Amino acid sequence: MEKKIDVIEITQPIGTFYVGKMNSKDLVNCFYVRSRNDEDGIQRLTSIRRVNEIESYCKDPDAAFPTPIILSVDSSKIKKFDYSENSIISTVSYENSKEIFEIIDGQHRVKGIKQAQNSFDFECELLVVLMFDLTEEEKAYIFSTINSNQAKVNKSLIYDLFELSTERSPLKTCHYIARIMNSKEYSPFYQRLKMLGKKESEFSTLSQGTFVNGLVKLISSNPQRDMIRIKNGEKLPNEDLVFRSLFVNEQDDIILKIIKNYFGAVKEIFNDEWNSSKYILTKTTGYFGLIDSFSYFYNIGIKEGKLNQEFFEEIFKKIKIEFNKNGIQFMSNEFSSGVIGQKKLKDALIKAYENQKI
Repeated sequence: MEKKIDVIEITQPIGTFYVGKMNSKDLVNCFYVRSRNDEDGIQRLTSIRRVNEIESYCKDPDAAFPTPIILSVDSSKIKKFDYSENSIISTVSYENSKEIFEIIDGQHRVKGIKQAQNSFDFECELLVVLMFDLTEEEKAYIFSTINSNQAKVNKSLIYDLFELSTERSPLKTCHYIARIMNSKEYSPFYQRLKMLGKKESEFSTLSQGTFVNGLVKLISSNPQRDMIRIKNGEKLPNEDLVFRSLFVNEQDDIILKIIKNYFGAVKEIFNDEWNSSKYILTKTTGYFGLIDSFSYFYNIGIKEGKLNQEFFEEIFKKIKIEFNKNGIQFMSNEFSSGVIGQKKLKDALIKAYENQKI
């Protein structure tokens, strides 16, 4: 069956290529990818996780794929190219069969969309760039240029933009809590978060993105999936996370209050460490160690029926006694940066508290 793509010609230093649009159902039937495992292939190996994420994203009623899929085309596989001198629009005709278009950039998007179309009724138009008769060297150059020159967007900016959303989501809730924590003088994190990646004071040792990444783990195992479900009016599933039910019941202010009480207690009991850059307590390792141990202390508070700051202060008083007894300090030589140091701090906090209970 013959298919047609209306395109416009674009001329740049690298040469001439053509921009058009394809229905996603057409593209998924006639693309192919050659990875580095293949002879002369340029593509990285497919990330199943990324494909699954894109499939899930397709369920979002606001899903958008505005960046083009870059396709290499062997002109011998094209049935007809009707070039018009009187119009900016030309037409590429091809037989709808397998392996017409080799993907130079966008393999995960196309594979995720294909997986979505196999799972549920999904269809959209995709912006495509057709580049004809490229040599393997040219394909490799284009791929490497596209993927090496992209500037990563600061996660703090991404999380900050969730404020503009009209729908609730786990990340929007965490962004809301981050902004309150950073802006209110009663907060232990007052002017201590680098909002939008910018340092507001000498005490700004933790990025907004890091704060949100830690807190959201207490609310959702898959924030994007939850956001899509909320947009589609679907009920959120139960999860064994301490703040899950509070979030589902839209009690974000209670989450804020409990987090304020918890870190307020840390600041009160370990005041010197909290207010000195010598220590890791308010840096990434300290924050994640405290966040990762929070669920343990929270569940104790639920059993005892109290989650106020005084309750958490009693916990950290016990921890401080045990730390002092064993000469443990919140220093980088004791708790190294990265996941290992964060886990070591979590285990040390819980063990210190348990030892004081005996």
